[in-house]
Formats: sequence, structure tokens, C-alpha cells
Amino acid sequence: MSQPPQPTGRPNGYIDPNFPNPNGPQDVSIIIYGFTPSIVLAAFAAAWFAVYLAIHTAQTIRYKSWWFITFSIGLVFEVIGYSARALSAKKDPYHLIYFVLNYFFIVTAPVFLAAGIYTILSVLIGRLGRQHSILAPKVILWFFIVSDVIATITQVAGAALIGKTESDHKDPTTANNILLGGLAYQVFSMGVYVIVTAAFLWRARHDLRRDGLTAFAWSFAAATVLIYLRTTFRLAETAEGLFGNLQTHEIYFAVLEFAPVALAVLLFGCFHPGRCIQNGATVEDEKLPHRAVAYV
Repeated sequence: MSQPPQPTGRPNGYIDPNFPNPNGPQDVSIIIYGFTPSIVLAAFAAAWFAVYLAIHTAQTIRYKSWWFITFSIGLVFEVIGYSARALSAKKDPYHLIYFVLNYFFIVTAPVFLAAGIYTILSVLIGRLGRQHSILAPKVILWFFIVSDVIATITQVAGAALIGKTESDHKDPTTANNILLGGLAYQVFSMGVYVIVTAAFLWRARHDLRRDGLTAFAWSFAAATVLIYLRTTFRLAETAEGLFGNLQTHEIYFAVLEFAPVALAVLLFGCFHPGRCIQNGATVEDEKLPHRAVAYV
């Protein structure tokens, strides 16, 4: 009796012996994920981000903190990305379009989440005083958001080329290097942001305590580090090359991609910046000298 086909690993790709390739018009010869995605993780993640999309959007509307709306946009992307991943897991893991949608939206979502985080620092500087920050709020917004956009465009281009070269049975090394370059720049730019934020929170620690913002500051710092952790994971994963150890074991994706973003979303759901920052100032506070500092 013949033995069932075994999964293949590096460098030829992964084929699930328990999930025959439908060989449809959009199917490729291997599962580009490096494994068959878990329907449990994908469905749970899509539901988690959908719930927090409603929570964040409701609070943004209630507290009129429209500057934080990019965070909700990021959550929309997360829901779409994990929904596509669920289709891969349940319907067809060989489907190239499902993979591309999953990768594009999950990779792009943190750009919008990070944009929301960048605006938080800008608003905090406006409230507590420019003297605490080593960069002006306008510089923070433009430099870091533009950097994230450039990095993400590069990553998406690299990911699309990887999918194309794999479907054409060509060497994906160049495409992977493009993706790696985009991730490396994103890690660098966000690393600078982490330093700028840490310096601001330390220098403004007395004002934060006076205004009752200590708990929010800790949650803000933790969420920033979590998003940065996720970005460094993506860099390490890509540096290993296609079908490396980090890519081919979904546990790393769950712990270092989904979990950090999910926790950051949870923290800002509990300590929404629209409620904590904007509603924290009193009429008397507005008369204090440090309140006269402009936002930008």
C-alpha cells in the first residue's frame, strides 16, 4: 500500500497531505504560508478585531477624537486580513488571492494603528508642553507616518513579487530582499519613535502625574512597544528567507504577530486617548501657562 505524500519543507515549499490542491485557476502548487493556517486562530482574530473596531469607533465618535480615527481604519484592515486567512484555512490554502489579501491587510493594518499612536504623542505634547519633547509634533507626524507609508509600500511590493515568483516557480530571493528592505526601514524608523516617546514620557513624568495621566502613559508606552515587537518579528521572519523556521511555524505568528497587536488594541480600548487625554483637562488647567503651547 502506497504511503500518503509527505509535507515538503525548504526550499520547495509546503504541501498539506490532508488538504489536496483543488488546482483552481487561482491556486499555486504550494501553500505559501508554509503551513495550513489555523481556522481557530483566524476566526478568533477576526472576531477580536471586529469587536474592538466597534469599541474604538464608538469612543472616537463619543469623544470627538477624530485624530485617532486611523486606529479604527487599521482595525478594519485587520478584520479583512484575518477573514481572508480564515478562507485560506477553511476553503483553500493554495489560493493565491486569499494569501495576498491576508498578507496585504495584516501587514498594512499596523501602519494605520501606528499613525494613531503617532498622533497620541503629538496631542500629549500639545497638552503638556513642547519643552518636554525633543521633536516638534508636526515633525513627529510627518516623518514617522511618511516613513511607515514608504516602508509598507516596499513590503507589499515585495510580498506581491514573492507570490508571483512562487506561482511561476522562479527564485523569490530578490522579492524577499525587497520585502526585507521595507521591514528594516520600518524597524529603524519606529525604533527612533520609541526613543523619542520614551524621552518625552520621562521628561513629562511630573506633569503626567499631576494631570492623572500616569496609567494612560503606561498603557501608551506598552502599546507602542508591542507594535514595535510585532515589527521586529516580521523583520526576523523575513531575514530567515522564504520557508524559514519563523514562517513555517504558526505559533510564532500567533504569539509575535497577532498577540502584540491584539494586546495593544485592548490597552487603547481600556485607556482610549480621546477619553483620557482630551477629557482630562479642566477649565482651571487651561489657564495654566503650559497650556498655551500650540500643538504644532
